[in-house]
Order: sequence, then structure tokens, then C-alpha cells
Amino acid sequence: MSATPQGILDIERWEGIKSDWKPASPGYSGARRSSILQRLAKPFKPILSLLWPASTTTPGKPRATAYLDGLRGFAAFLVYWHHHQLWVHIPTGQGEIFEDGFGYGEKYYLVAFHGIRTFFTGGHYAVATFFVISGYVLSAKPLSLIQQHEPVKLGDNVASALFRRWLRLYLPLIAVTFLYITSWHAFGLWALNAQPKNTWRDEVWAWYAEFKNFSFLYNQGGEPWLSYQFHAWSVQVEFKGSVVIYSCLLALSRLAKNSRLGCEVVLIFYFMYVVDGWYAAMFISGMLLCDLDLLYAKNELPRALIRLKPAKTFIFYHLLAFSIYLGGVPSVNVDINRMKNSRGWYYLSYLKPQAVFDYKWFYLFWAATFLVASIPRIPWLKRFFESRFCQYLGRISFALYLVHGPVLWTLGDRLYTATGWYQEAQKMHIPRWVDALRLPKAGPLGLELSFLVPHLVLLPFTIWLAEIVTRLIDEPSIRFTQWLYRKLLPRPVRL
Repeated sequence: MSATPQGILDIERWEGIKSDWKPASPGYSGARRSSILQRLAKPFKPILSLLWPASTTTPGKPRATAYLDGLRGFAAFLVYWHHHQLWVHIPTGQGEIFEDGFGYGEKYYLVAFHGIRTFFTGGHYAVATFFVISGYVLSAKPLSLIQQHEPVKLGDNVASALFRRWLRLYLPLIAVTFLYITSWHAFGLWALNAQPKNTWRDEVWAWYAEFKNFSFLYNQGGEPWLSYQFHAWSVQVEFKGSVVIYSCLLALSRLAKNSRLGCEVVLIFYFMYVVDGWYAAMFISGMLLCDLDLLYAKNELPRALIRLKPAKTFIFYHLLAFSIYLGGVPSVNVDINRMKNSRGWYYLSYLKPQAVFDYKWFYLFWAATFLVASIPRIPWLKRFFESRFCQYLGRISFALYLVHGPVLWTLGDRLYTATGWYQEAQKMHIPRWVDALRLPKAGPLGLELSFLVPHLVLLPFTIWLAEIVTRLIDEPSIRFTQWLYRKLLPRPVRL
């Protein structure tokens, strides 16, 4: 259980120190003033938590895998930033600069330079990292039971996890998309990528018909994303990868240690080099990393890996460098020749397996795997992801991922229109917002003044909304699935 938050706004009594301080008289209650200030500040706490995020762990040493929570949160923020960058710059014809290799087409911009590009278009890198983290986290408890030779407890654990997984992933998505489409009809909101039906009832039916197919594990054909929430395509992949993990855990649970590790490597090779199952390879990669970490904690690593221990620092710093480089793979389209003609990617382009259609996921598989493997072995980097800032983002990461799109398409689009980023569609549908606060497009690409100023509102609002969705939708949905599973279990037989 998380500790009671103790951010700056959670301290019961906080008073400035004065040089003429005197003990309070018996009739004076400083607590009353503090209570009034707390009530006034309460509505702003979710927003201010971005600057002073409340601790979500008990004081002292963080959990062994706390860095994964922080990494997930930071990755969610990269997705947010990536989508905002492209939303503004694609209509101006500058979108390809962000996702092309540095110098492609004789265009040299800082936002596309190796390493730096991660902080502008690191969304794909972040999603690949999500999948590796999920493979790690989902398999952590089952693998510990496998290593302890507890097959009965393993069966109970996997049964519970698999039962709850669909509900845990899709209930928050159902709630957020339902509220989003309802806002179109309740408030008359216009969004550039929305095509509202004539009535709310028709909208709900269309949403239901599309969602039921989108959320079906074995759905074939149609679009791979939900038109009401384009960014949620990864939720579908997340569920597929979860089923892969649970299936492999059971299939490999009775094998010997080295046999199990060998099968995990073979599965990664199969999913990445034989068939186009890049997402499954990422999940199994996370499972392999978790297996190795658990064995390392018990001093049971294979001998071949133990021999590498003296070079640990050298190896993992280089893996981090490789990860950052590969994480910036050009991703404008699936044409490998375009990548081949990008500076620094010519020879790497020949590593792409025949099985992979969208080449970027092959390079992102290695990038995400190297990243998750290296962070716990690089102390300063691990401490960063264990910081309160990253831990807070980790707590709201799923909600942030779900709400940042609707906020971008509604409030974000209007604020960008006001500062000068708009098209003909905005002139037609939201004319009052056009140039309402026009600002110059001065500054480096991706850091223009007219792009940054809207985030004075957008970033705090998105964080605040993610906090609300986390508290009112995401966390209750987790508790609901746990309650439902327990409720449906057979009652113990009384002898």
C-alpha cells in the first residue's frame, strides 16, 4: 500500500519563521488558518503536484523495481510531447523533419539529431519501452513462483492475472472514450479528426460497434486502431502481449533453468526473425530480463553471464548509448530505402529481418531492451527514474496516455489556433480562436514561442485530468477487477 502523500501541500502545519516569533497564546489556533489555506489550495493540488509530486512510496529505500514505474511515466510524457509536436508541425510540412534521419534531404535541424530527437519524437521509442516493461512486470511474480517450484501458486496467480487483464486495460479506455464522445453532443465540441453522428444515441451505437471489434483479441481485418481514440492502438497490442506472456509462463514453468532461458531466447528469435511478431518479442524480452534479474538476486545466473561481471559498467553504458541511438530510428514510413539513405543508418538498414514489415519496430525492440536492461546498472540513471517526479508520472501514466489525445484534439487545437497554428478547417469551425493570441513562430524548430506558450495551460491541465482519471476511473477499475475475481471464486468448503 502506498504511504500517505506528503507533498508540500499535504503538511498539516507550515508556517513561515519570523524573527519576532512568540509562542501562540492559548486562544489562538494556528491550525485553523492552516486548515483554511489547505481548503483553498485543495483544488490546485493535482496541478501543483507536477512541481511537487507527492511521494507514492514509503520513506527510505525504494522498491527494487520502482525505476520501472518512473520509466513508464517518463515514457508516457514523451508520447504526449511527440504527439503535440506532430500535431502542430505536420500541417506546416515540417513533420517529416522530426521523423526523418538527421540531414535527410539536406535538412539539418537540432530536433532530428541523434539522441536529442528522443525528446521531441521519442513516442515510438516510449511505446516499445512500455511493452518491454509490461513483459517484465507481468512475469515477475509468476517467474518467482516458477523458480521456487510452486506450480499450484503459479496456476492461481496466472489465472487471476489473466482473468483481470482485459478488464484492467479496457475499462478505463471505455470510460474515457465514452465521456469524450458524449462531450461532442453535450457541449457541441468540434474536433478536427472527429465525425460526430446526428444524435448521441447513434454515436453510442457506432462507438459500441467499433469498440467491440477493436477489443476482440482475435479480430481480423479492419483498422488496427480505434477511431475515437487513435492513440489507444497500443492497448490492443498490450492485451495481445499479455496473453503471450501468460501462455509462455505456463508452457515453460516445468522446464529446467537453462532450458527455460534458452526457450525464451528462441521465442524472441521466432517472433522477430521468423514471423512479424515484433510486439511479442518485446514482451518476451521483458520476461527474459526479469528472469535473469531474479536469478541474479539469488546468485544463480548461468556461468557465461557471471564471467561478464567485471565488465558490467562498460557493457551497460554502451548498451545505453546503443539504445538511445537505435531509439531515434527514422520512422516517416515503412520504406527501408528511405532509412538507407539517412545519415548513420545505411549499414544498420541491412540488419532488418525479412519478416518485419514496419522496420522501425525491429530497431526499437533492441533500443527498448537495452534501455530496460541498462537502467538498474547505472546508478545515477536509476535514481532519476526513482525520483518523485518520475514516480508521480508513473502513477498517472496510463491515464495520461488515455487523456492526452482528447485534450490535444479539443483544448490543444484551440490554443494552438489562438497562437497562430491553424488550417482552413479551424477557420471554418472555430473562427473565434484564430489568431486570438497570435505569437511569433520564433525559436528553434520544436521550441517555437507560439508552440511553447499553450503548454502553460495544456501541460498542467492534462496532468490534472490524468490525476482525476487515475483516481476516479483507473484505480477503481483495478479494485473492481480484483473484487470481481474474488467474488466469483468458490467458497471454501467447511469440514
